[in-house]
Amino acid sequence: MDILKIATAGSVDDGKSTLIGRLLYETKSITKDKIEALETASKRKGLDFTDLSLLTDGLIAEREQGITIDVAHIYFNTPTRKYIIADTPGHFEYTRNMITGASNASVSIILIDSRNGISEQTKRHYYISQLLRIENVIVAVNKMDLVDYSEDSFETIKKDFETTVGKAGFEGQKITFIPLSSLYGDNITTKSDKMAWYDGGSLLNILESIENKQVRTGADAIPARMGVQYVVRPKTEEYHDYRGYAGRISSGEFEVGDEVTALPSGQSSTIKSIQKFETDLTKAIAGDSVVITLDTDIDISRGNMLTRSNVVPEGKKALKATVCWMDSTPLSAGKTYILQHGVNTQKAKSISIDSVLDVQHLTESDERNDIKLNEIGVVNLKTAGEIFADTYTDNPSNGAFILIDPMSNTTAGLGFVM
Repeated sequence: MDILKIATAGSVDDGKSTLIGRLLYETKSITKDKIEALETASKRKGLDFTDLSLLTDGLIAEREQGITIDVAHIYFNTPTRKYIIADTPGHFEYTRNMITGASNASVSIILIDSRNGISEQTKRHYYISQLLRIENVIVAVNKMDLVDYSEDSFETIKKDFETTVGKAGFEGQKITFIPLSSLYGDNITTKSDKMAWYDGGSLLNILESIENKQVRTGADAIPARMGVQYVVRPKTEEYHDYRGYAGRISSGEFEVGDEVTALPSGQSSTIKSIQKFETDLTKAIAGDSVVITLDTDIDISRGNMLTRSNVVPEGKKALKATVCWMDSTPLSAGKTYILQHGVNTQKAKSISIDSVLDVQHLTESDERNDIKLNEIGVVNLKTAGEIFADTYTDNPSNGAFILIDPMSNTTAGLGFVM
C-alpha cells in the first residue's frame, strides 16, 4: 500500500485535533484501553462528551490551553492505503512549525470555523500550501453543527475563499470544499444526512480517491539525485577493493547500467550495482537508502551528489530563494549563515532582500530590509562553494535548503530555490 502524507492547518480552535481524533476513532485505529483513558480524561475535565483532541495534543501545555503547539505525526490506515497526518499548529507564533509539518505532504486540509469564515491564518496556510507546491487542498468548513448545518453559511465561505484566496493558486492545484462537524462525525467517514444538500463525498472518501504523486517513476520520474552521505571502504580480505557510495535517493530513480555523473567533479561512470541492506537491486527510487557501486573509481566524497548524466543540475554560487524565517533574530542583508542543501554544506551570505510577504493581503512589500520570525520573503544569497540545486517548482526534494546560524547552530530559516 502507498502512503499518503497529509498536513492539517487552520486557526486556533478550528478543530484540527478533534478532526484527526474523529478520523482515528471512526477508522477503528484506537485501542479499547486508549478510548477508556480518553473518556476518563474527558470526565475529569468536566466534559459530557469524549474529547478526541486529546489523542493528538500530547503536551501538557497543549491540553491545558486547548491549542496545538508542536507538530504531532499520527498514523492510521484503511484497507487500501496508509496515512501519515501532520497535525500542525494554527497560531501565527507557530507558523514555522506549520511549514515544517507540511513540507513533505501531498495533501493539505485547511479547516475554517463555519461561524467565523476566512481569517488571516487561512490565507497564510493556503499561501504556504502553494509555496510547498501541495497539489491537493481540502477546505474543510468545520463546526457546521453550530450554524444548524446551513447550506448558505457553507456557500458563503466557499465563494469568499474562491474570490479572495483561491485565485492565487498555481496551475494543477486542486481545491475541494467539504462541510463537516468533527465533534459529531458528520461527513468524516460517511455522508451525513443532516447535510443532504451537499453532493460530494465524505472526507475519507476524498482522501481515498486522491492520486499519490509524491513518488513518480518511469516516464513521469523527476531528475535522479542522490547526496553521498558516506563512502563505504571495508578494506577487509573479502572486500579488499570494494568502494560504495551510500546515501538516500532524494528524487527520481537509478538503475544498474545507468551512466551517472558525480558533482562537483563532473566525472562520469556507470552503475555496477545497487544494494539495499543485503539485497541487490536492479533499480532504486526516491526514498530508498542504498549503496551504489560504479564500474570505475572516480573522485567522490561525502557531500557530493550523484545524478543521471542525461539531466545534470547546474552548479550555483548565487541563489534567489523564498525563505521562511524561523529565528528570533531577523534575517538582514550582509549576515552570514551555513547553507545546508541535502548533505552539502556551504557558507552563505545574504546579499539583499527583494520583498517580504504581507499575508493578510497576499501582496509583497519591497520596502523592507529584514525578515522577522515567522515571516516569508524573497532573498538573494551567495555561497562559498557550488550548490547543485534544482528549482523547487521542478524538483521539490532537491530545491529546498536550510540556513543555520553559525553562532548558535540553530536552524534559522527554510529556503526554496527560485
